[in-house]
Amino acid sequence: MIKATIILSFYKRIDYLKLVFAGLERQTFKDFEVVIADDGSPGDVIAEIEKLSVKVKFPVIHIWHEDKGFRKNKILNSAIKISNSDLLIFVDADCIPHSEFILEHYKNKKEKLCNTGRRVNLSNSITRILSEENVKSGFLEKNKLRLIIDGLFGHSFDVEKGFYFQNKILRKYFNSKKRGILGCNFSISKQDFLEINGFDERYEAPSIGEDSDVQFRLELNNVKINSLNNIAVQYHLNHKIQNRPQINLDLFEEVKKSKLSFTPFGIVRL
Repeated sequence: MIKATIILSFYKRIDYLKLVFAGLERQTFKDFEVVIADDGSPGDVIAEIEKLSVKVKFPVIHIWHEDKGFRKNKILNSAIKISNSDLLIFVDADCIPHSEFILEHYKNKKEKLCNTGRRVNLSNSITRILSEENVKSGFLEKNKLRLIIDGLFGHSFDVEKGFYFQNKILRKYFNSKKRGILGCNFSISKQDFLEINGFDERYEAPSIGEDSDVQFRLELNNVKINSLNNIAVQYHLNHKIQNRPQINLDLFEEVKKSKLSFTPFGIVRL
C-alpha cells in the first residue's frame, strides 16, 4: 500500500505545476502518489497534464470537474475518496516542496493529529527565474542568502520560514507557539478527516473553507493541530493575493455557532 497521498489543488497554471512536480521529484521519501484535484482547467491544460504525468517517477491521478466557478472544496473531497493511502497531505499547486517535505509529514503522523507546515512567499523576480531544471537541482534550498536579501528589500516575505531545521532544540523552539492550519500545507490521517466528512462544499470562494473551517471542526473532534514550522517547508510561487470574501466569513460564523464537527455538506451529503 502507498504510504502517502499528495492532494494537489490545481487550476490552469500548468507552468507552476511543472515546478511543483520538479520539487516532488527531489523528495527523499519516495513512497507516495499524487492526486491532482483540478477545479475545471480547460482541455489544452489537461493535455499538458497527461504529458507531464508520464514523465515523472511517482504515480499521478488526475481528477477533474467542470468549471462552474470556485469549487475547490468539492474537488478536494473527490480526491480524498479516490486516495490510496491513509496519510493525506494537502498542497496547493503553486507551492514547491522542500526535498524533506513528505518525509517530515510522514515521520510526524499520528492518529488524532493534524500536522501543518509553513511557506516562504517568493517574489515575482525569484519566481520568474525558476525552471524545472534548477528546482530539481535544489536552487531554492541552496540559495538561502539570495532569498534573505530579496526578503530584506521587501520583495519575498516570510523568508525565515524557509529554513529547514534538523536540530531538535531549534525545532522545539520555533514550534513553541500555537499555529493554525495552512490550507496549502497540512497532513492528516484519512480516517480522521472522514470523521468530519471532509471539506464543507458550501464555501465557494477562496480562503477559510480549506483551513480555518477544517481546523475548527477537527478540534471539535479532538484532533490536535501540530506545527511543523521550519520542518515541513514550502516555497510559494508569486501571484496576486486573493481577499477573504465576506460570504465565507459569514458562513464560518454559522459553522462555529452550530458546533458540529461533521459537516452535512461534505464527502457524504446528508
